[in-house]
Amino acid sequence: MQEEAAFQISHVVASTELATITARLLDQLPAWFGRPEANAQYVESARTLPGVLARSSDSEPIGILLHRRHFAEATEIHLMAVAPDWHRRGIGAALVSAVEAKLQTDGCRMLHVKTLGPSHPDSGYALTRVFYRAIGFVPIEETNDLWPGTPCLMMVKMLPGPHGR
Repeated sequence: MQEEAAFQISHVVASTELATITARLLDQLPAWFGRPEANAQYVESARTLPGVLARSSDSEPIGILLHRRHFAEATEIHLMAVAPDWHRRGIGAALVSAVEAKLQTDGCRMLHVKTLGPSHPDSGYALTRVFYRAIGFVPIEETNDLWPGTPCLMMVKMLPGPHGR
């Protein structure tokens, strides 16, 4: 039987420290984040976007979710990264759940994410899509127009209102 994972989740503001944590996590995930120019943009975004941070019981950063509010009703998961040793232990679901709870109290009605589309054979991203489906996201469109030469899948999850509506 696997021991239950001990971790804490907290909401964080954009900062240089968050950028450093983001860079460290992305470095551990070359199969998902293997493009240096894209990684540099993600790290820079941690200086401007709010997020949710997961830390192990010994305070080591083990997961990050950065989000961008596009409209009052819609927020995008800009980046989510979980340290490989912590995959399949509830960190990703806890990060998404924390951001959902905060957004619901602020009137947001929709959370969306972009990921590598299913027409690409990458097995790691196949698991990413399974993860998002398991926590309630549904695919709405795959396009080659957003990331030229790379299929982008857009997925969305509707959030209940502050009173369950």
